Amino acid sequence: MKTDMLTIIRKEFARFFKDKNLVLTTILLPGVLIYLIYTFMGNGMMKEFMTDEDYVAKAYVQNLPDELAPAFEQLSAEWTVVSDAEIEDTKALIADKEADVLIVFPADFSAKVAAYDVTGGETAPNVEIYFNSTETESSNLKGILVEILDQYEASMINKFDVNAGDGVYNLASEKDMTGQIFAMLLPMLLMTFMFSGCMSVAPEAIAGEKERGTIATLLVTPMKRSALALGKVISLSCIALLSGLSSFVGTMLSMPNLMGTTESVNASVYVITDYLMLLGIILTTVLVMVALISIISAIAKSIKEAGTAVSPLMIIVMVISLVPMFGGDGEKSLAMFFIPIYNSVLCIHGIFSFTYQPVWIVITILMNLIYAGVLSWVLTKLFDSEKVMFSK
Repeated sequence: MKTDMLTIIRKEFARFFKDKNLVLTTILLPGVLIYLIYTFMGNGMMKEFMTDEDYVAKAYVQNLPDELAPAFEQLSAEWTVVSDAEIEDTKALIADKEADVLIVFPADFSAKVAAYDVTGGETAPNVEIYFNSTETESSNLKGILVEILDQYEASMINKFDVNAGDGVYNLASEKDMTGQIFAMLLPMLLMTFMFSGCMSVAPEAIAGEKERGTIATLLVTPMKRSALALGKVISLSCIALLSGLSSFVGTMLSMPNLMGTTESVNASVYVITDYLMLLGIILTTVLVMVALISIISAIAKSIKEAGTAVSPLMIIVMVISLVPMFGGDGEKSLAMFFIPIYNSVLCIHGIFSFTYQPVWIVITILMNLIYAGVLSWVLTKLFDSEKVMFSK
């Protein structure tokens, strides 16, 4: 029995290592790609969540105690003193991302803290910090101010509170918060769902038919090869869309629970135009994906070989989908929207973050249709090639 077992083990190892493509995609490629993904994500997160060293925050303060003034002056911020009448206008500036932080101390803060009796049951003096969580600079400055106040409080016997009570201190709008969350997560999820749907149907429909020999029946009919190619691409795209749609709906419904809140995430902030543009991007992107995977499947000799060849593309699509997640909302060249897959990712991110320009959508849809047409033409030529279609 031991000898038989060792024979099987040697046989399986020999079979595996004989296939160079399988070795590459199974052992070498995952490690390399994961290293690149995590390195990229790490660098991107540092850029996304760290404030530019040269950035000077626009900060506002009321009733700043003298003992805290030196610590505040050391921060990279331009401080402006506000009166009671200016509080609401300043909050509006923060909500509109034109200011970063407003910190309001109670009048006679030092005296109230000194007189406060922790055991007396009275409400502690409350310091209010208003900020916008969708702006990195605002969130970072708020965090620094909380640290300064915590250190100050630790040096005192008496206590005070920061952002206590039922007040709304995060001034980010529901639209901005929803856009930030959706734009961070959904581009990668959508692209992954779409590619997974395409990957699950195309190899079986083309490489599978080659392997079983049933595609030969179609090829000997008077049917034009272009009709066969387009029929395959369009039908497989519809099936892939249904598969991706199921995953997408489940993700959208679970998003509030995933984020731990139902208040800040509200898909109703998007209008019908946004969804129509998203639909156009998704439809044309799936056409490109299906056409590309169909070409690989036509060249492959079996479903296994097609799956092995397509798998690395899945990781590449995921890497591309991560770019806008940590790339910020900087200026984008129109040339970027001529790049397949990447153009769709940028548009999806732009739609969800409300930063898109109509010309992006137009260029991307047109280019996706052109790419799908070119790839379908290539697929037609492959169907014309007996060497490719009847290879074993």
